[in-house]
Amino acid sequence: MAHSNRTVLLIDDEENLRTLMARVIELEGYKVIQAKETKQGLRLLEQHDEIQVVITDVRLPDGNGIDLSRTIKEKYPATEIIVLTAFGTITDGVTAIKNGAFDYLTKGDHQERLVPLLNKAYERAFLQHKIKRLEGQLTIQFGFDQVIGKSKAITHAIELARKVANTENTVLLTGETGTGKEVFARAIHFESKRKAKPFVAFNCSAVSRELLESELFGYAAGAFTNATKDKRGLLEEANGGTLFLDEIGELTTELQSKLLRLLESGEYYRVGDPKLRKADVRFITATNRHLEKEIEKENFRSDLFYRISVFQIMLPALRDRKEDIPSLTDYFMQHASAKNNKRIEGYDLRFIKLLEQHPWKGNIRELKNVIERSVILCDEKQLTGDLLPYDFNLGEISESSLTLAEIEKHHIQKVLALTQGNKAKAARLLGIGVTTLYQKIKDFSL
Repeated sequence: MAHSNRTVLLIDDEENLRTLMARVIELEGYKVIQAKETKQGLRLLEQHDEIQVVITDVRLPDGNGIDLSRTIKEKYPATEIIVLTAFGTITDGVTAIKNGAFDYLTKGDHQERLVPLLNKAYERAFLQHKIKRLEGQLTIQFGFDQVIGKSKAITHAIELARKVANTENTVLLTGETGTGKEVFARAIHFESKRKAKPFVAFNCSAVSRELLESELFGYAAGAFTNATKDKRGLLEEANGGTLFLDEIGELTTELQSKLLRLLESGEYYRVGDPKLRKADVRFITATNRHLEKEIEKENFRSDLFYRISVFQIMLPALRDRKEDIPSLTDYFMQHASAKNNKRIEGYDLRFIKLLEQHPWKGNIRELKNVIERSVILCDEKQLTGDLLPYDFNLGEISESSLTLAEIEKHHIQKVLALTQGNKAKAARLLGIGVTTLYQKIKDFSL
């Protein structure tokens, strides 16, 4: 796939050679920026953050390309470097690679190797820059601009969250599992006055009910068996910032009482410690349960519910915002491609159609997992419907898809994906011999 803005920095004090190489590189569709010394080259790197590859001579008027490789890699780790060495000076090339260079070219035979090597270096640099950008998007601090989707349902939820973000109100996020509650909680924190302070997320269903209190409040040495020293709780970790409690419906009624006291007074005790402590924390909570029904069953305190639900935001299920599936797919596809070192350019119409027809009981989390699985299985430049799990294709009614052979093929594909290509395990799950499985893989061209 061709990319615009493919930029190379060429550093060489031999003007004739530099001009010739620049012309060759430009004919391959690259933009070339030229420099004749290390100082000028470093200045151009600072001025042009789009530079992905540097080609530098070893011998330069004010330094050498070997030291320059180390300097560039320290400041711009995602940028790749190719070093030009004099004929017979392989040692220079090896040293440059140890300093972080991608590879080296010997002057004299560089004409044949230049373009293929440049393309390989660019491919690696492109992926490194993409990963860096994606990691930047996934950092702990991001606002609502990173919430993907333009549907009416998600836009309404974002509008509500923006209004409450800069207040000190508690917020209750409701909705099905996998709808992105933690993403919203982080965005609310980031756009609040507390954004410079910690954001601490905790899933109340992730630990046993017996351990919840000590995780939340901390404990003193000797509070129970194996408590050999004091332990800070989540409240202290989040001091000055935001504490996000997911699945708050999992709290015991006793712990609900202690949390209510904390919300009303800002005071609490560590487990086994008589010292009264203060907490400066904003609470955001979330649940996929109907807490009103839990109140009727006496599983959840009504006074705590009214305290945490001062401002409620319902996050829509993915089936209620299916127009957002293409943009979500693009995002997850790019991230999974970079993560798995693949170059996926897009997807075909059938792929996105099957995604839009799926019920998505696991919501965005399920979509993310399906896209990553498809990227891992993909050997081409496009994601296709055949890469999706077998049940996605059941909605397609056609003569070809209803044959026993086609159903058997898809089922074997699904089991092989489940076992991550382990054929012995797949054969065991399918109830057939390994030899039979290998024959079917050959017959179906899997």
